[in-house]
Amino acid sequence: MAEGEGLAWLLDDLTQRVPHVQHALVLSGDGLVTGASAALDPPTAEHLAAVSSGFHSLAKGAGLRFGTGGVRQTMVEFEEGFLFVTAAGDGSCLTVLSGMEADVRLIAYEMTLLVDRVGEHLRVAPRRTDVSPF
Repeated sequence: MAEGEGLAWLLDDLTQRVPHVQHALVLSGDGLVTGASAALDPPTAEHLAAVSSGFHSLAKGAGLRFGTGGVRQTMVEFEEGFLFVTAAGDGSCLTVLSGMEADVRLIAYEMTLLVDRVGEHLRVAPRRTDVSPF
């Protein structure tokens, strides 16, 4: 997970600079954590990545089914906060969890800037499926 540790400072910067952002992480398309902000312990990061992957996958399926194109961002509004999932490079996503007081436009903007600046470093190579586990 050395590559993910290299992303931690960027994710920590996002959580510290943008008001009400609590957590940020980068995940592979299949839901594996590749980088997380410091406040996320590994089990919580893995759970958030799995949830984010599921939301992103559902949104991609809906886009295909209804002919609306690829997914740029998925946002979920909870009673006490927001979850944002943004496509970030090939095969990865950037996720941010914020409090309810957050400025959703600012978060969406900051996520887009981060992806535009370092998206090539967020890429996750697809896993080989032609390799037998035995």
